Order: sequence, then C-alpha cells, then structure tokens
Amino acid sequence: MGVWRQLQEYFYLKKRDPKAPHSTWMRYMHGINRISLFMFLIALIVIIVKLVTMKK
Repeated sequence: MGVWRQLQEYFYLKKRDPKAPHSTWMRYMHGINRISLFMFLIALIVIIVKLVTMKK
C-alpha cells in the first residue's frame, strides 16, 4: 500500500481496503498514527505562523 493512500485513509479521505485485516491492535496503531500526524501538522502550522510573524 502506498504512503499517500495510507494518509488518505488516516484522514478519512478514502475508504479503507475491505480486504485489509481487521484487528483491535491494528485499530489502536492506526489511531495513534492518526493522532501523531495531526500533532505534526499542527506543529508545522505553528512554526510557519511564528516565522511569518517574526519577520514583521
């Protein structure tokens, strides 16, 4: 599975593959990955905002 497809599935932009294995641990892992990706994106936004406001 490609990286972009996995990201789309994490952010609910694309439906999951029905043939993919379903287990509780896999759900936990995907949930933690989703949280870490959201935190990373928020941190990037904060850094960009700080860089833009510091130049003024």
